[in-house]
Amino acid sequence: MSREIQNENPTILNVSQLPSRRQGKATPRNGPDSKYDNILFSKHWPWGVSKTSSFWPSDEEDDGEGDDEYAEEPIDEQEIFDLISTISDPEHPHTLGQLSVVRLADIHITPFPTERLDPQSLRTVLVELTPTINHCSLATVIGLAVRVRLERVLPPSYRVDVRMKDGSHAQDDQVNKQLADKERVAAALENDTLKGMIDTMLKTCVY
Repeated sequence: MSREIQNENPTILNVSQLPSRRQGKATPRNGPDSKYDNILFSKHWPWGVSKTSSFWPSDEEDDGEGDDEYAEEPIDEQEIFDLISTISDPEHPHTLGQLSVVRLADIHITPFPTERLDPQSLRTVLVELTPTINHCSLATVIGLAVRVRLERVLPPSYRVDVRMKDGSHAQDDQVNKQLADKERVAAALENDTLKGMIDTMLKTCVY
């Protein structure tokens, strides 16, 4: 017997209405416009690209003037949105971006992405989620999926904090405590049923 859908008629945005920088990022590229590829496509997420790569000038040719042009730039809120907006909702055949569960305005990075820091400096990504209904029983599952997605793809110098937006859920304090408790998160991800649900939600992620 299938479980009753909690919100049968959510507001759904067309994909074209979503803010996006995904175009052109489906496959890795070479050249100065590929400055995020080593973050988005590398399995080990190394910081910086080796100057032995074919598009980098040799040491003899490098006069230092192009360092700023090719310097690694920090990931911004749009990059984070692109990573998580395509996660599927566990109930509906739509993404978290289409359902406005994930919103660009509710993604915050500190220190601010424009601040130039040492690549190993810690940054915190805060994602505030807005469930389609304030009594959503799957809010924790959605939060876990977002957390898993980001922790899989972001460099280790990024700390991930996922929570319900204030007032968006009837039990937001309880849900937030669950999502912030590393031991409870780890235990939840060892549950085969829950892990299978999250893996299914992440299948629609584009990269």
